[in-house]
Amino acid sequence: MKCIIIDDEPLAIGVIESYCQALGAVEVISTFTNAIEALDFINNNRIDLVFSDIEMPNISGIELIRSLEGKVPYFIFTTAYPEYALEGFDLNAVDYLMKPIPFPRFLKAVNRVKEMMKLNEVSTSVHISSAGGEAPTHEDDFIFVKSEYENLKIDIKEIKHIQGLKDYLKIHSENAKPILTLMSFKEMQSKLPETMFIRVHRSYLVNVNKITSIQKNRIIIKEERIPIGESYKSMVYSRLNI
Repeated sequence: MKCIIIDDEPLAIGVIESYCQALGAVEVISTFTNAIEALDFINNNRIDLVFSDIEMPNISGIELIRSLEGKVPYFIFTTAYPEYALEGFDLNAVDYLMKPIPFPRFLKAVNRVKEMMKLNEVSTSVHISSAGGEAPTHEDDFIFVKSEYENLKIDIKEIKHIQGLKDYLKIHSENAKPILTLMSFKEMQSKLPETMFIRVHRSYLVNVNKITSIQKNRIIIKEERIPIGESYKSMVYSRLNI
């Protein structure tokens, strides 16, 4: 995994760089104390992940990600200011690390990026294989999920979307109350037909048959608005032929 680090404090860069070296699987290909220089580098090089401070001279980390062209790499914000957390997640940042950053918390954020990259690769390969031959089939029209102390049967065609809530998934279906289940997106996607469901955000999986419309970076399913993550956008638009 190739990454860059952006921070106007060299000591902060040194901490993240040492963490990456300790992990081994994360290669720091460049570091920047100037966000404008970093912006040009990101737009002209292949990068998997960006660690970026938010409060910086000239342009902030928030402004930086909004200025990016084309495919946006995965972003992890590193800052001493918790008030930016909500805005950071609205921009589909993978994580938001508070300084001083403990190594276990850093490791958790990087592992989250690795998982998202794997899921993106699987989704892309499924789309390519489906386009080149017969679409994958799904034998049953229902699934069972464990919720509290029972296994509940859910009609697949009734599912509108599935929302990630930390370690749980919240299944939203028509004419039924939402169901909470302790399961990962990877497990859930293995149960569902790949031609019917698509990951549109790190926290959302939607039934393409239930989509009412697409508005900018949002999917509309009746009155509900679901965000499209920047890292998922090209795949979603390709899948929906937009």
